[in-house]
Amino acid sequence: MKLSIRHSLSLKLLLVALPTALLVGLLLGIVQIAYEARQVRDQIQTDARQTLSMFRDPATQAMYRLDDTMAEHVTRGLFKHPSIREAYIGTPGEQPLSEHARPLLSGSTRLLTDRLFDKEQRFSIRLTGEPPVEEYYGDLRIAVDTAPYGQKFLKNSAFILVSLLVRVLILVLALYLVYHWILTRPLSRLLNHLAAIKPGLPGHKPLPLLKGHEQNELGRWINTANQLLASIEQNTALREEAISNLQRISQHDLLTGLSNRQAFHGQLEWTLSEADRQNLSVAVLCLGLDDFKSINEQYGYQVGDRLLLKLVTRLRAGCPGVDGFGRLGGDRFALIKLIRQPDEAAELAHAALDALDSPFSVEQYQAHLSASIGITLYPEDGQTADQLMQRAEQTMALVKTQGHSGYKFYVASVDQDIRFRRGLAKDLREALRRQELYLVYQPQIDYASQRISGVEALLRWNHPVHGFIPPDVFIPLAERTGSIVALGEWVLEQACSQLHTWYASGYTSLRMAINLSAVQLQQENLPAFIQSLLLRHGIPPKRLELEVTETALMEDVDTAVQTLRRLREVGALIALDDFGTGYSSLAYLKRLPLDKIKIDKSFVQDLSDEKDDAPLVRAIIQLGKSLNKELIAEGVETDLQEAYIVEQGCDEGQGYFYSKPIPADQIPAVIEARTQGLPISRVMPVKH
Repeated sequence: MKLSIRHSLSLKLLLVALPTALLVGLLLGIVQIAYEARQVRDQIQTDARQTLSMFRDPATQAMYRLDDTMAEHVTRGLFKHPSIREAYIGTPGEQPLSEHARPLLSGSTRLLTDRLFDKEQRFSIRLTGEPPVEEYYGDLRIAVDTAPYGQKFLKNSAFILVSLLVRVLILVLALYLVYHWILTRPLSRLLNHLAAIKPGLPGHKPLPLLKGHEQNELGRWINTANQLLASIEQNTALREEAISNLQRISQHDLLTGLSNRQAFHGQLEWTLSEADRQNLSVAVLCLGLDDFKSINEQYGYQVGDRLLLKLVTRLRAGCPGVDGFGRLGGDRFALIKLIRQPDEAAELAHAALDALDSPFSVEQYQAHLSASIGITLYPEDGQTADQLMQRAEQTMALVKTQGHSGYKFYVASVDQDIRFRRGLAKDLREALRRQELYLVYQPQIDYASQRISGVEALLRWNHPVHGFIPPDVFIPLAERTGSIVALGEWVLEQACSQLHTWYASGYTSLRMAINLSAVQLQQENLPAFIQSLLLRHGIPPKRLELEVTETALMEDVDTAVQTLRRLREVGALIALDDFGTGYSSLAYLKRLPLDKIKIDKSFVQDLSDEKDDAPLVRAIIQLGKSLNKELIAEGVETDLQEAYIVEQGCDEGQGYFYSKPIPADQIPAVIEARTQGLPISRVMPVKH
């Protein structure tokens, strides 16, 4: 990349230095010329006095003798000096002994010199006798024409200006050459090297140090630029890795590598269009493992994850030829297959169940798995992918309630399922009055202080007939029926009241985390209700943390952003729950007024030497840090998991490694045990 000479930095420096130097030279010239003018004035007076002194004695003799001839010689002698315009010898008031005058010299320069030195200057000297009498005889007077002195002055001034101009030009030219050699030429070389740098690999080819500039500002600039280029390349690589990982997260299940719910939904839509083109039917199978939670609790999540991997391997081998295979979340999977007859769907369900017949061996454990499968058919059971998936999951849930380990088609089971859920919804509306609902609390650990910084309030339902109802069953039911608002207000009230009780007991640094549903987030009075809770229970700002899921925010992003901002204004903290399981993008996250990002437990629990999940967790933490958000990891169960997320910069952790969810009356003991470094296992957690 070659610059034209008119854009050269040296030329610009020259254009700045030249007028500056000329101005300075002109000022110096004016000062020198003024000094020269003063010297000329002094010279005129000196010459006049010397002339008078030289002709004093003969003029005195002429006056003493009254010799007009001698006086005439004196005045004629004075006129030999070109600057003498008038000479006079005589006594004032009497006839002069001798007097001569001639006109002023003419010339164009007189207009200037007369202003400086006047047209003429007059001088005189007394003519007296010898001491001690010193008798007065008369005066010798002369008038000096300043023109000769002015001409000499102008010549000297012109020389001064020309010499200064020449010196200024020589100096500026020398500065130009110095600028070009020391600055412009090295910068041109640096520009050529910069132009050769690849934008994608800015640190791959560093700028070379220029000889002679290693220790000066230019050398320091090159070193700093190289460090910056290297940092840009490193940050670009980390950002690309994070984006790549996020894209992978958005399309694939991290544990199994199968398509996640979003990607599976896309596969199903494509299969439906293909079925229309080929005039075929589509079978959608939703497979849910029976009581898989007890395996996680008995053997741990790592063993559970390995069981799921072995299960996926068996299903791949036992169900060949499927058109789609995905993990919907947790212990739920889904299969798609183009079919001609419903019998093919039943055969596929049998094959999936047969794959689970033999026990699974993981480490030293033997585990038996069973599954419940719900089946929907296209186009009989639904016209869209959403309808087919929803009804397949409903059917699968119904199979679970009817004895596990089997499969059912949607058409034969939908009425029974609806009746059960309606009864459950009715019971849920009475559950608060019957005191069947209660809260448990799971501690959250601050890694900087290694102390309990807060707890998460978790809602539980002990049904009098069905026993423990999982939250993922009754919470969606409450959202659909509208009872989630009253339920959510009860949870907020109970949790804030409990937090006030703990504050009164001296645990004033504790923070309470509470989940908000999508329906609650849409309530206009939610910020006002939260503000009244904080004031009524005396809870300081930033001690109540409200957790919202990505899915809840996606329903109406603009309204959600406004609500979250109002919640922060009244003093609540906002945390993004289950991060990585929804549809977040970088642009989407930047819009949300968040204080904290909660890493989903599926990412943390999948950390092991055999998987590639560690870079994904690191990418999520780096993304959170780049957005200046605090990070908390849930589902921490081992010291290795804790060590890794702490090393990557995670701020807080939560999980069974520290404590299961426990009743409120056990929290103080857990806090004291953690503070004293004692094992928290002394406090017995509840089962759920």
